[in-house]
Amino acid sequence: MLDLELQHNSQNKKLQIESFYKNRTVLVTGHTGFKGSWLCLMLQMAGAKVIGYALPPQEKENLFELAHVGDGMVSVEGDIRDFPHLREVFEQYQPEIVFHLAAQPIVRESYRDPVGTYETNVMGTVNVLECVRMTSSVRSVLNVTTDKVYENREWNWGYREIDPLDGYDPYSNSKSCSELVTHSYKKSFLDEMGIAVSTARAGNVIGGGDFAKDRIIPDCVRAALAGADIILRNPYAVRPFQHVLEPLGAYLLIAATQMENPQKQGYYNVGPEDADCVTVGELATCFCESWQDGVSWKNVCEDGPHEATFLKLDCSKIKCELGWKPRWNIKTAVEKTVAWSKAYASGADVRACMEAQIREFM
Repeated sequence: MLDLELQHNSQNKKLQIESFYKNRTVLVTGHTGFKGSWLCLMLQMAGAKVIGYALPPQEKENLFELAHVGDGMVSVEGDIRDFPHLREVFEQYQPEIVFHLAAQPIVRESYRDPVGTYETNVMGTVNVLECVRMTSSVRSVLNVTTDKVYENREWNWGYREIDPLDGYDPYSNSKSCSELVTHSYKKSFLDEMGIAVSTARAGNVIGGGDFAKDRIIPDCVRAALAGADIILRNPYAVRPFQHVLEPLGAYLLIAATQMENPQKQGYYNVGPEDADCVTVGELATCFCESWQDGVSWKNVCEDGPHEATFLKLDCSKIKCELGWKPRWNIKTAVEKTVAWSKAYASGADVRACMEAQIREFM
């Protein structure tokens, strides 16, 4: 049972995740990924009937299989670019709530395969929303995008939801397009159908079980386990790092709130407090202090593809509208990530570790 209270400021009442999501049918695209695995476990603990739709995990080491997330849900292997198959799943299971997480999420991969990135992130979103439009059971939809959807001007204050969208690289730009697709479907079809729709623009997430390439914390963990130096290609870049449970808690809050009060649907930034928007180097230092064992990092300048240097989110809207706020600071987020990683390295039960962290966070 989870006892996180969902605060509705406008109605002055509270909901518990366990009571709201219990026995509701929830469809999650991208459920075999890092964030999807954590979200599905949270929903299972809340008593939801979870349906997942995603490609099978691409890596031998992956959180979905390590934590046996599929044991407590219906896991359907499929590609969101395959509209007929996705439509069959919607029709068969009749979800009430949809979380759209499926994406090609890596900036550098988007440079290597821009066409595949756009196909997945743009047409995949079209396919999901078209299935929503054709499924009468759906009442609440959340499209998860990214903090990188904004036109990055390298300024030193947080981007707001009213700032222009225009990601630079193919990944960021494709997620900007996904936002525009969502806005169009909302205005053209879903509003008049009474389906509440929001997008969530989350910052960089860290947490146990992320094995992705070209991400700072997974690179740190791999180096620490190998007894090697951590290599940083841009230690001065500022990012809104946060533990993965922070945005996932916000996603659950948004989907639940807008279902009860459609006036709360919209576009929400989800990120850490200003004090926790740190440089990559500061994050790596925090990791080394938490891991100990003499782990250290070094700066290796790399002539790689363009990536933004400074990125911060203004989260005033979700705080004011929904009463959300971050629960763990960056130090705690890193400590929880290290605890999971060491549990995994020692052969411990990683699902039990995740469940304990979810309960503590909630």
